[in-house]
Amino acid sequence: MGQKVNPISFRTGISRDWPTKWYADKHYTELLQEDIRLRRGIQLKCSEAEVSRVEIDRGTNEVLITVHTARPGIIIGRGGQRVDELRLYLEKLSGKRVRLNIQEIRDPEIDAHLVARNIARQIEHQVSYRRAMRQAVSRSMQAGAKGIKVTCSGRLGGGEIARRETSREGRVPLHTLRAEIDYGFVEACTPLGRIGIKVWIYKGDILPQPKEEATQPAAFGRSKKEEVSSNATAKASEIPQSPSGTA
Repeated sequence: MGQKVNPISFRTGISRDWPTKWYADKHYTELLQEDIRLRRGIQLKCSEAEVSRVEIDRGTNEVLITVHTARPGIIIGRGGQRVDELRLYLEKLSGKRVRLNIQEIRDPEIDAHLVARNIARQIEHQVSYRRAMRQAVSRSMQAGAKGIKVTCSGRLGGGEIARRETSREGRVPLHTLRAEIDYGFVEACTPLGRIGIKVWIYKGDILPQPKEEATQPAAFGRSKKEEVSSNATAKASEIPQSPSGTA
């Protein structure tokens, strides 16, 4: 099962959180289409900012959008001018008040979407796909990833027949739900057709936090030795005492 489905959706609610947080009894399809428009608008306006993912949280009359990017300065602009323009553009798309939160990605080499986009950009500039895959794998492993798998499929190298090439290093346990695996898919547009790039990056295991043992206060309980001594005293008091003196 882990080899067939999207690793992010496979772990949503278990080791990953939902990228969109809202609930609606009515107008669900309208809100869903609105989320798609907002994400496409951000990708269109911030195509050079290396945007990895967009999280949307809806309130009563407000939409909170968190943009995870490797280049926050491009989105913010000089004096915050570009971020204000982006916010107004998103408010026109949604018709609601929008609050923007920009989050910087510290390690873009271990972000699967950014790695796949980097490979796609190199293929579009006629760089050898083998070289692009090999460099991406080595950079991710040097950045601290415990495993990476890269797959390119399409008319690779200008071939007549589409094929698939895979490069991997380290461990990528797709069936383990506690494993933190990032997944990204990007298409490279070439003169001979589209080439799909899939990237899986294994960052480690997410272990549950140990629960602290509740300590019982002394006022509500006694130790085992105290219980044994109290029981022995109670039994000794029940034994009848023999009369003293001799006949």
